[in-house]
Amino acid sequence: MILRLALGSLMARALTVGMTILAIALSVALFLGVEKVRTGAKASFADTISGTDLIVGARSGSVQLLLYSVFRIGNATNNLTWESYQDIASRPEVDWIVPISLGDSHRQFRVMGTSKAFFERYKYRAGKSLVVNQGAIMDDLFDTVIGADVAATLNYDVGDPIVVAHGLASFVEHEDQPFRVSGILEKTGTPVDRTVIVSLQAIEAIHVDWRSGARIPGQSTPADVIRQMELEPKAVTAALVGVKSRLQVFGLQRAINEYPSEPLLAILPGVALQELWQIVGIAETALVAVSGMVVVTALIGMMATIFSSLNERRREMAIFRAMGARPRVILSLLVLEAALMAAIGAVIGLVLLYAGLVVAQPLVDAAFGLWLPIEAPSLRELWVLSGVVAAGAIVSMLPAFRAYRMSLADGMMIRI
Repeated sequence: MILRLALGSLMARALTVGMTILAIALSVALFLGVEKVRTGAKASFADTISGTDLIVGARSGSVQLLLYSVFRIGNATNNLTWESYQDIASRPEVDWIVPISLGDSHRQFRVMGTSKAFFERYKYRAGKSLVVNQGAIMDDLFDTVIGADVAATLNYDVGDPIVVAHGLASFVEHEDQPFRVSGILEKTGTPVDRTVIVSLQAIEAIHVDWRSGARIPGQSTPADVIRQMELEPKAVTAALVGVKSRLQVFGLQRAINEYPSEPLLAILPGVALQELWQIVGIAETALVAVSGMVVVTALIGMMATIFSSLNERRREMAIFRAMGARPRVILSLLVLEAALMAAIGAVIGLVLLYAGLVVAQPLVDAAFGLWLPIEAPSLRELWVLSGVVAAGAIVSMLPAFRAYRMSLADGMMIRI
């Protein structure tokens, strides 16, 4: 009977109740949407590199090594000599190794020298491989493969020339050794999208006429001559390593960290990513707090609506009391109405969330490389919805208690 009375009361005030339910639905959709974006961003962040067991570079800090080797942020304190790289590659634990050489740039995009194995071994988003959208992987010494963001920003197409600049903020370019775009990668949502990829030999080729970071005056070696040279690198910036057995990871890491020939550092990408996320995760906490306050504001608005309706319902409450309704009936009626509004709003908010995900998922993935999975509500989300309903019932207790204390005479009195 109380449920029937509550439903009838809500339908009698359809406009006001509908606006309150809409406010709760939008706030719930926002909160759950922020939660989806938060978890999606964290997963995408963690999936920037997968399938790599160790990252090796000069001894510095684990986060610093991760930043410049994977995210192309900052610079290495030192390089890894080619002899040490080959020594590590020859160890029995190593299944594969991919060198990375950084230092040059092209119009604010980092240039990375590597081997063709990079396109096979680099994985992201739980094992996805790099895919060439246009053209092919570099075949000539002066070929380059560019990321999707590089191509889109600079309006490059296959066959276009690229002139690499020396260093990151240098106005000196290697104009005598231009590259040709041989391929454009599909968008990945990783730093690869903002990278110009060339071969290790190409990095050596463009620096043939350079010594100590400066061009040798009056010297310009023809490209045909350079192609005949032995272009073995003297050093690389870092290396991605895969081991034959996961049981050998920590032993190899310890051996590299204690390498006698030069100070080296080997890090576990997953552990370093967690350390980096803890640094940048403050914004995550702030975002969740703001969206939580939106839900609280909507519930406070519902309580204000119930309070404002009490003056209109004073006679209704008094009639219930005069007909023998017990105080708990009045309390239960108002609490049930609030719980129903919160529950309906939560369900509509969940529907709005999934409708928005269906529309936004491909757009967000294409624009930001952020994958928002469309999955059944998690246990955490169900707890959030239950909490909204419970909070709606709790905030209604104050106006319900006030309605209970209204006197019968006050409700029945005719005001002039």
